[in-house]
This record gives sequence, structure tokens and C-alpha cells, in this order.
Amino acid sequence: MKIGDKVRVLEVPPVLPEGELRTRALFEQCVGRIFPVVGIQNNLLELEVGEVLGKAPYMDSIWIEPEFVVLLEESV
Repeated sequence: MKIGDKVRVLEVPPVLPEGELRTRALFEQCVGRIFPVVGIQNNLLELEVGEVLGKAPYMDSIWIEPEFVVLLEESV
């Protein structure tokens, strides 16, 4: 996958960072939705997901492993 690719979030990763209670809820709201990849670091994809919270997309982001998303075709 590369920056600009569109992916659909398939599931919530079983292990999420500790300390932020809303992290799991945010990931859960992203399941089934489509987002562009805006960053890649190590084995993680950055997705801007602010829209699920009623904000501009860039206002919130998640980092997710590629095995929890599916790459969409160009036509989607």
C-alpha cells in the first residue's frame, strides 16, 4: 500500500494503546468506512478519520496495521 490508496477498515485491532478510553470507540466507528492512506511509518498506515466524529478529516487520525484494512480498487 502507498500514500493516496483508499482502504476500508475491516476490524478493530485487538491491541490498542493504553490510556485513552476513546481510542477503541474511535476505531469501532471506523469499521466499514473508507479512508485514504495519508502516512506510512514502519508497519502502520495513517488514516485521517475526523469525519467519523463530525470534524474535518485531518482533525483526528489513527495508525492501523495493514492486516486490519483492505485495499480498494481505483474505481471506488
